[in-house]
Amino acid sequence: MYLHLGQDTVVREGDIIGVFDLENTSVSKITKEFLAAAEKKGWIYNVSYELPKSFVLCADKEGTKVYITQISSATLRKRAGFMEGIANIGR
Repeated sequence: MYLHLGQDTVVREGDIIGVFDLENTSVSKITKEFLAAAEKKGWIYNVSYELPKSFVLCADKEGTKVYITQISSATLRKRAGFMEGIANIGR
């Protein structure tokens, strides 16, 4: 299954390592250092034209990617849960 992150961006749910709320996690020194290092390495993909609310950490055969999105972490979690619910229909 795939998760829509905003604009024209979707990621495979199996590639998602974590979904993080920017407001809560960006106060951490470790998170700030991670995001700064990710930006230097070219891992950051901004898929938001609005105020970003969360970031999604993904890893696949091409490497690590961090998507910055205007969609809240709660909404992304609900979307992922909805997809799980659909996958379990008829089982």
